[in-house]
Amino acid sequence: MLPEPMQSLPVPAALEAWDPHAILNASLDLGETLLWISPGKIVSVCKELRDNQGFERICGVSAIDRYPLEPRFEVVYFVHSVSRNIRLKLKVALPGTAPAVESVTCVWEGANWYEREAFDLFGIRFEGHPNLKRIMMPEGWEGHPLRRDFPTHGHKYSYQNE
Repeated sequence: MLPEPMQSLPVPAALEAWDPHAILNASLDLGETLLWISPGKIVSVCKELRDNQGFERICGVSAIDRYPLEPRFEVVYFVHSVSRNIRLKLKVALPGTAPAVESVTCVWEGANWYEREAFDLFGIRFEGHPNLKRIMMPEGWEGHPLRRDFPTHGHKYSYQNE
């Protein structure tokens, strides 16, 4: 159930009415609405937002590493309704071991490079992504440099792989 202050907001209330199990938690800080979404429901929530709530575009996808806490990773989706002038943040919590969530590229093609960046830098897999491969680091690079347990000076990189 949505916290009391969130029940009067139209988008969170509509999402809760649509699927009461999709939103795990919600908050309103500094005028920004944040909805914690069940990982298995992220694609259906995004489709609902696009098709029935007027969220035409995704502005970004990023990640947070909470190491050593569990769940370790948070994937953050920034969505925007241009027609309604509403911005929304969605978060999904993922475990530290084999973090994976469904890709939202089937909803917004613009998520493609954002998801690749999160995969490359954090090692989060986006299942069903059309081209999930490194986008910033060289192909032979070992590890994911924005993980908090990544060595400060990095791994030794072998240029023989190129």
